[in-house]
Amino acid sequence: MPAALNFMFKMKCNYSLMLLGATLSVIAILSCSDKKDIPQSANTTIAIVDKGWTFEPAPFWAEEFNYAGKPDTTKWSYDLGGNGWGNNELEYYTNSVDNASVGNGNLTITARKESFNGKNYTSSRMVTKNKFDFLYGRIEVKAKLPAGKGTWPAIWMLPTDFAYGNWPNSGEFDIMEHVGYDPNVIHVTAHTGMYNFKQNNQKTGVKTVDDAFLKYHLYRIDWTPFAIKGYVDDVLVLTYVNDNTGSAEWPFDKRFHLLLNVAVGGDWGGTKGTDDSIFPVTMQVDYIHYYKMIEK
Repeated sequence: MPAALNFMFKMKCNYSLMLLGATLSVIAILSCSDKKDIPQSANTTIAIVDKGWTFEPAPFWAEEFNYAGKPDTTKWSYDLGGNGWGNNELEYYTNSVDNASVGNGNLTITARKESFNGKNYTSSRMVTKNKFDFLYGRIEVKAKLPAGKGTWPAIWMLPTDFAYGNWPNSGEFDIMEHVGYDPNVIHVTAHTGMYNFKQNNQKTGVKTVDDAFLKYHLYRIDWTPFAIKGYVDDVLVLTYVNDNTGSAEWPFDKRFHLLLNVAVGGDWGGTKGTDDSIFPVTMQVDYIHYYKMIEK
């Protein structure tokens, strides 16, 4: 081949190779760009299904109240104040032993008719926040409730970190609620951004017990990634299922803590007024047991 033709042939081949390389580079860039534009969650979201989770046979955390005096400060703190607590409640929550004390194997939370810091009632709202926080598991609380119009006792859970925003976006679960004007009717309720009492569409189960004021009853939840199930005396009252649509419906994938309180009056508890002749009134708690969920 003449030198000139040989030179032109080599130049043409080099140009073709350069063009091919550039084309492949563009294809690679576009391919990577497309992958970046696809939300990762679309490729990685895994629907939660019921794996039949069970719970350890022995409590991982327990409060037996087998001492006397103030509640154990390694397990309990207090919410304090009389700001109405978002429900126009009438009491002032204190950390006084007059409102929360332990003796005879029980915790006693007492609501009293007395003037304190501008309020006409006192009570206690005890919390385990940052002392006992948990994600999934079984909670059992054995308790006897106060009677009388205007009382509003609760055994419940709030998120410790509010990872999805302020209430109700990060969730609330009421293991037991009772209002005195509707005797012996126990409510088990889930509140979320999608379902909550402000919208009047909260998810609630109800069970009537004949002697909630006279005898101790067992209030329990079984919490797994698939559902929270609420029980009264081991009878299923509410099943709230994770439908895999996100935190607005299922914020229950973060750690929560326990609360125990007796409110006075409020938007629900005081719907039919408050009977001052009933005070003081008490909620007594025999024990609290927490069992860890067994991973699968």
